[in-house]
Amino acid sequence: MRPSRAEYPYRWRLMDRLEAAADRLFPRRWSRWTGWLMLAPALLLVAVLLIGLVQIADASLHTLDRKTFRTSAAYSLDNYRAALDQGVYLAVLWRSVLGAAIVTLLTLLLAFPYGYVMVRTRSSNLRKLLLIALFLPFFIGQVVRAYGWLIILGNGGLVNDLLGLVGVPPQRLLFNYPAVLFGLVQYMLPFAVLMLAPALTAIPEETEAAAGSLGANWLRTLWHVVLPMARPGLVGAGLVVVSLTLTDFAMPAILGGGGQDFIANAIYDQFFRTSDQGLGAALTLLLVGIGSLVVGAVFTAFGAGTLAMGRART
Repeated sequence: MRPSRAEYPYRWRLMDRLEAAADRLFPRRWSRWTGWLMLAPALLLVAVLLIGLVQIADASLHTLDRKTFRTSAAYSLDNYRAALDQGVYLAVLWRSVLGAAIVTLLTLLLAFPYGYVMVRTRSSNLRKLLLIALFLPFFIGQVVRAYGWLIILGNGGLVNDLLGLVGVPPQRLLFNYPAVLFGLVQYMLPFAVLMLAPALTAIPEETEAAAGSLGANWLRTLWHVVLPMARPGLVGAGLVVVSLTLTDFAMPAILGGGGQDFIANAIYDQFFRTSDQGLGAALTLLLVGIGSLVVGAVFTAFGAGTLAMGRART
């Protein structure tokens, strides 16, 4: 028996009409195109990115005339020669790559125990506290956090005040390479934990208990059981951290004080300070190339980890 109009809620009737309208706009016979329709925004974004890269590649082949400040019409590789011949850009490239490697290693060393405790703890209050501490930095923002470290680590900051209480003179804790690395590790830690947590959650606790029942202590269980099974999460977290660190701009600019620039800062200077868009474009493509080589090397050596499209291997 069909329900009366009064028994049929209004929201159900509204949903039926919306469904009928959607069926007219997109008939069922078009259902094989549904996947492509859902992918259309992402494909459009990738297409825009590729168009931008093509334009950057074209700009990198035109040099700037320092007398007229006009870009030459002829194509040449002078910008790439200038980027590779000048020691300052090679130093910046090396500083960026080395910093990305150090930050990735330190971040993973800190993120693994944090994620392990967050996943394995029996206390719901501790897990909530760790989750709040993990997500709170996302509401603050990178620039605000960097300026916060300026206040804490400055000559008259909290750390130097505490050192002064024990007779230690003020230390130069800012505007150097370690300060940049410290800020980047603090910034990247939540990303790494978020990438590691699913991989650690997927490891059954019974597996660790079985290793213990066979005579393995906690360290042997960690090294031979937990770490190998968590490798997809470690690889995925490492890829995210190394990619973000290699292209970071704010931390080197603020905590480095302009003397510990990364490659992104050098690109910014060429585009917006010296107006040499050709050299800036060449540095941009060098950064893209270096990042692609690093990611490709990790893919070749360890796989794609949790970023893989298929099933993760342990």
